Amino acid sequence: MKKEVVFVLAITAFSGMLASAQAVAAQEQGKEELKVQLPKPMFIGTPRNINSPNLEKITGKPRGTFFVPVGTKLVSLNKPVTASDMQPVIGEVSCITDGEKSGEDGYFVEFGPGKQYVQIDLKSSLPLQAILVWHYHSQARVYRDVVIQVSDDKDFVGGVSTIFNNDHDNSSGLGVGKDKEYIETFEGKLFDPHGAKARYVRLWSNGNTSNDMNHYVEVEVYATPAK
Repeated sequence: MKKEVVFVLAITAFSGMLASAQAVAAQEQGKEELKVQLPKPMFIGTPRNINSPNLEKITGKPRGTFFVPVGTKLVSLNKPVTASDMQPVIGEVSCITDGEKSGEDGYFVEFGPGKQYVQIDLKSSLPLQAILVWHYHSQARVYRDVVIQVSDDKDFVGGVSTIFNNDHDNSSGLGVGKDKEYIETFEGKLFDPHGAKARYVRLWSNGNTSNDMNHYVEVEVYATPAK
């Protein structure tokens, strides 16, 4: 057997043992793997032609396992959605929580250029465990000034927590963000709210590397029951 094959098999075996060890440790802490139903990939390979000064390192590897407290459930499905622009260029705001994640035409909503937001009302204040976002994944893009905030105040005047902010130059006026920009894929982007308790989730963006428009295919919010 060639050394290269032996090395690959050894790495595969080690990865399997590591994953098993992580699963056991998570179970001991009262956690379980977050199961996410993914849409089919719309492009193959690792994109190399996207220019961004604040882009996270591209690994080409699948997202690792994410653990959440036992009892975590999808709580955003079919919940009401409002937006900074309630008359999108394409689609309806309700598609953002309809459970359809396909990257094909007809499954996304398009908003005009500039800073725009969408907001999901979970109907009750819950400990949030994961937020997944698919802006647009039929081609590789980076969406600018992605900021995710949560609050119990529907107007986001008080009690606002920022979960993610990659607006590194504060061009959207929501504060300087230290998070990295990222390339959209069929996996969506997973954000960790670290159990922040909130009823409303507001998601900002400000155009993308392909055009000035703002898009959403789906947003999923996972939470545990309120105590």
